[in-house]
Amino acid sequence: KSSVQTIGEEQIQNPYTELLVLKGHQDIVRFLVQIDDCRFASAGDDGIVLLWNAETGEKLFELHGHTHKITAIAPFSSPDASEEKNHLILTASADRTVIIWDCTSGRQVQKVSCFHSTVKCLTVLQRLDVWLSGGSDLCVWNRKLDLLCKTSHLTDAGISALVELPKNCVAAAVGKELIIFRLIATIDGSEGWNVLEVKRLVDHQDNILSLVSVNDLTFVTGSHVGELIVWNALDWTKQVTECNFWDSSVHPDVQPEIKLSQSPNETSVQHLTSDEECVFAAVGKGIYVYNLQMKRVIACQRTAHDSSVLHIEKLPNRQLISCSEDGSVRIWELREKQQLPAEPVATGFFNMWGFGRANKQGNQAAKKMQENTPMYFLELVGDLIGHSSAVQMFLYFGELGLATCSADHLIILWKDGERESRLRSLTLFQKLAQNGDLQLRF
Repeated sequence: KSSVQTIGEEQIQNPYTELLVLKGHQDIVRFLVQIDDCRFASAGDDGIVLLWNAETGEKLFELHGHTHKITAIAPFSSPDASEEKNHLILTASADRTVIIWDCTSGRQVQKVSCFHSTVKCLTVLQRLDVWLSGGSDLCVWNRKLDLLCKTSHLTDAGISALVELPKNCVAAAVGKELIIFRLIATIDGSEGWNVLEVKRLVDHQDNILSLVSVNDLTFVTGSHVGELIVWNALDWTKQVTECNFWDSSVHPDVQPEIKLSQSPNETSVQHLTSDEECVFAAVGKGIYVYNLQMKRVIACQRTAHDSSVLHIEKLPNRQLISCSEDGSVRIWELREKQQLPAEPVATGFFNMWGFGRANKQGNQAAKKMQENTPMYFLELVGDLIGHSSAVQMFLYFGELGLATCSADHLIILWKDGERESRLRSLTLFQKLAQNGDLQLRF
């Protein structure tokens, strides 16, 4: 029997009781990217980019230009302070091209075909008005798609992920390594840039799968074997290394599962997101809330889904959303536990958190922190059943709802049922009033 939490049909705290199914893709939909408050783009293995209205579900444009699957997508809005922003999106494909699209007209602005390998990631540095492409090289481009500079060939594996850091730096995941690059303005007065490799960090034992910037001081990386490293974003030193934060033995209130061996994919950190206080990690089938100040997990669901969790995001009101290879999308609420009087902590218990060697004084401090720290748990408050295959990711549009994309070729817009009902009633009321069919009786 599955150890995954279940929820009854009466999902009182789940507002998403209506859904719109959006069809248009012919293969796995892997990417969703927000353009503005009510528009988003979708892309995937069919090489097509579709633009949608998040409020109505209307398909706005169908963009054709790639011949192979899309491997990365990024929004690139104009920095002009004009009333109407020029919204652009960048798409990279396995056909070794990058295209820039105009979201207002749905037209292809320009195409770059000079890549020697597939571009796996795209990052826009809005402040510098440039964008980066990562593959076997790191390339820096301007808005006109002029190549400003590039690194020499890195590895055959190439750059799989990029994250922006302060002082014109970026961190690039290349296999097990984390490479720090700095963009330096050319001194000849032109608008050019040079890219310089400044440091290689080789602290991970396996491939880095996820990167997230917390703030200007901190960023976090996660690896295939479940390592979580918290880095200083200014000098790139390690602040914390956690190698077994996902282990049930370090969560006294979680019932451990008896297993002969730990499968690597059960500890793989597939996705990271964060706010100022916590990092939210999708690890194997579970989701974990890691507090950066306390340097420990404050809440977790070790089996949040039946299969690997692919994407996790924090919502307002202390809620999280996770989606999985099992086709499910689930809403969780972070709630505080009622504290019982603290039990004495056994010596050496906190060694398991990866703080390195702990002395007696350190154990006492950890014990005191445990006694004074509120504990939390993740309560399942919503289960969105609609997709028939792996849900790749989602976008949250506030009151307009939630968009999810899946290997079943579909996009689903999940709507607040009560809000939609009120809007329909209001529309009907206005139509009746316009037609003179509404008679007010006093």
